[in-house]
Amino acid sequence: MRSVDWDTFRDLMINATLETLYMVALAAVFTLAIGLPVGVALFLTRKQGLFPNRLIAGVLNVLVNVGRALPFVVLLIAIIPFTRLIIGTTLGSTAAVVPITLGAFPFFARIVENALDEVDRGRVEAVVAMGGNSWHIISRVLLPEALPSLLSGSTLTIVMLIGFSAMAGVIGGGGLGDLAIRYGYQRFDNQIMVGTVLVLLLMVFVVQKAGDRLVGALAHRR
Repeated sequence: MRSVDWDTFRDLMINATLETLYMVALAAVFTLAIGLPVGVALFLTRKQGLFPNRLIAGVLNVLVNVGRALPFVVLLIAIIPFTRLIIGTTLGSTAAVVPITLGAFPFFARIVENALDEVDRGRVEAVVAMGGNSWHIISRVLLPEALPSLLSGSTLTIVMLIGFSAMAGVIGGGGLGDLAIRYGYQRFDNQIMVGTVLVLLLMVFVVQKAGDRLVGALAHRR
């Protein structure tokens, strides 16, 4: 098949890039908003946690482990009815945010749990000794002390979201992945394929670089 002309190529790439940025940004907000409290709950309710609760810890661990173990492409297809129930359609960038979020938040929740595990136990015990409640422990000790690790984990999660957004093209999720499938693969257009790969790589590079700089700046201030 003949490659598209430059004007068409430019328009297709711009529109697909904007759709991908929209998907990643929206999915990142939901992933962080869901994954953070789940990760904190995992840390607090586990056997050696501050507020052990076998039932809650067991349910959350099963949820997170299943979410991490299930291949994303399988998840995309499996939750099509759920996506249609929430969004009203399974096509487009907004619909793709649902499976992307469900596929990513278990990963981030485990990152949060591991980040909190690195916090000095002595600081937590000091707040407890001074009569601090669970909110004081979380907001004044755990999250501030784990912030560098959380930022690093957030960067890694957003990079993963970029990859998920590309895979969402399999079910018509829009963005660069959809463009690569419809033009690069189905129409054998190498120009489109190379363009989408380069833009995705650039996104990953920018996100990783920005995240590393934030973590470095925070570590330097400390």
